[in-house]
Amino acid sequence: MKQPVRVGVAGATGAVGLEMLAVISERAFPAESVRAMASDRGDARSVPFGTRDVPVQELTADALLGLDIVLFATGASVSREFVPLAVAGGAVAIDNSRAFRMEDDVPLVVPEVNARAVNQQSGIIANPNCSTIQMVLVLKPLQDTVGIKRVVVSTYQSVSGTGKAAIEELSEQSRSVLAGQPVISRVYPHQIAFNCIPHIDAIDGDGNTREETKMVLETRKILDLPELPVAATCVRVPVFRSHALALCVELESELSPEEARRVLGDSPGIKVLDDPSDAIYPTQLSSSGTDETWVGRIRRDTSVTNGLWMWVVADNLRKGAALNAVQIAELLLDQSSS
Repeated sequence: MKQPVRVGVAGATGAVGLEMLAVISERAFPAESVRAMASDRGDARSVPFGTRDVPVQELTADALLGLDIVLFATGASVSREFVPLAVAGGAVAIDNSRAFRMEDDVPLVVPEVNARAVNQQSGIIANPNCSTIQMVLVLKPLQDTVGIKRVVVSTYQSVSGTGKAAIEELSEQSRSVLAGQPVISRVYPHQIAFNCIPHIDAIDGDGNTREETKMVLETRKILDLPELPVAATCVRVPVFRSHALALCVELESELSPEEARRVLGDSPGIKVLDDPSDAIYPTQLSSSGTDETWVGRIRRDTSVTNGLWMWVVADNLRKGAALNAVQIAELLLDQSSS
């Protein structure tokens, strides 16, 4: 793939699409041109890109022609329709939806974890679920150091993971509650303002949500550990941006909290912030707008042999979506130039 490249962003008017455009600009990605597209443009005629605006085109087969890389920030149904069209037009599609993640011939990539999987692409590369990305970033160095036996995780996921409508709903509901006015819920089945909802996406016959199942299956695929026991509970919380995880890892052999801090602190994409006695640990507010995955509250889990608890926080719109997708595109360019 020659450089610079012609880049498209599908779903450019949504929260993730806008973040993708921002990340492309910030990282000085070698783009000859950038084309913004949306299946439903609404009132948006242009979107910001660096110091200028770019027009928003309707997402069609013709709009995808002439592009080298297309980043999809669309829902699964739109991705299923348009990703194959982008590939047929000669582009590599990096898709942020769940549409292709578990396809055997589609690599599911977190660059710091399984960069070589990009070599397996035949036109489509899947971006993992936002919470999965920040979790596998932490699990990979632990697996490489002592091995992982079991993973138990509870997530605290911000409303921006649902999209712009959910961000607006949290704002509106918060104002209504504080003003003593009735609260209207359109996006979520319950009020999200000043509340937590243990229900993200559809629930299956076993009582697991689709979000929880994603975390289990995607983690196994990315780490290439198909039998790894993973249990997840995913909760939507009244936070605008960034996801947090309470992560319990049962290891194959002993690793002290001090050693874990060193291992994680030396790993790409991770920052350790861990001195709880002085109230030093990552929060969703402090991580917003940053590219790193932050880890704190690293401590022993004395209920199992060789267990560690930790608190993991990352900006879901950046490392959990847009940044990871752009990093995959950068890997593609590195691969083609090597």
